[in-house]
Amino acid sequence: MNDFQSLLEKAFSKRSSLLELTDAFRVVNGSDDGFPGVAIDQYGDRFQVQYFGPELLSREHEIAKAVKKVFAPKFIVSKFRLSPSGKSLEKPEMHVELGSETNSSTVVREGNCRFHVDLLDTVNPGLFLDMRDGRLDVEARARGKEVLNLFSYTCSFAVHARIGGATRAVNADISGKILEKGRENYRLNGLEPLKGEFFKGDSREYLAWCLRKGFKFDGVVLDPPSFSRNKGKVFSVKTDFQPLVAEVAGLLAPGAFFLASTNYSAFTPESLAKETLATVKEQFPQAKIAWARGQGMDFPGSGKRKESALSAVMIEVG
Repeated sequence: MNDFQSLLEKAFSKRSSLLELTDAFRVVNGSDDGFPGVAIDQYGDRFQVQYFGPELLSREHEIAKAVKKVFAPKFIVSKFRLSPSGKSLEKPEMHVELGSETNSSTVVREGNCRFHVDLLDTVNPGLFLDMRDGRLDVEARARGKEVLNLFSYTCSFAVHARIGGATRAVNADISGKILEKGRENYRLNGLEPLKGEFFKGDSREYLAWCLRKGFKFDGVVLDPPSFSRNKGKVFSVKTDFQPLVAEVAGLLAPGAFFLASTNYSAFTPESLAKETLATVKEQFPQAKIAWARGQGMDFPGSGKRKESALSAVMIEVG
């Protein structure tokens, strides 16, 4: 057994309890699992190996071989998130190490829900693993509520909300292609889309429209990209997040919940919670923090590296 195999087995054993809940989680999170610059994610019987640094680039094939030996998967892809000059790449070079490109898609389970994923997607397979705890909490809070899911991506929060008994879950995202994946996730979970549940367009524009109409929601999820550009308009979490939070607060009904999160590494869960609560309190003085957290147990060392950062806060309006 080589060193990579033993390290993989050790890392997996620390996370094996997650299998009762999900078959999609991070198996290796960089140097904290003995793989500096590398993250390995399991999606059912398919694996992606991401390289965020140069430390183990020369051992790509050894790592893929170890993954194959330990897990006997159907598919492995390596993704290289760093350019030769050291710049982070949004669209990485990819090497299929095992299987064929037609074998890259599968269905994974998470609690009461199932989701389509495609490991050859350049941004993300379709389910952000570090937001699992947030999704499960939204499901637990959703019964009888109308929920708004901004920057919805593949609508996983809305699926959890509807499975949890939400009366409606509105998804807003700029990408029609991504929203179609959300519809596929609805169908996979036996959910019939309700009128107005899918809005293709800028989430900020939808938010402004809701404010003009005087709409209220019993729960809102706000998880924007750290940086985006649309029609010449630039959005940056660094400067625009709290103004966006203030607008979201205007949509909250009495007793609502509000989940705000970001992968912007300058935030910590504590700093995000403090700033977000202060903004919400301007409209709801009784608002309180239910929890503030980073990534889950499968992300040891979370917050120590830019590529492994998450800050999330759940606020209850009261």
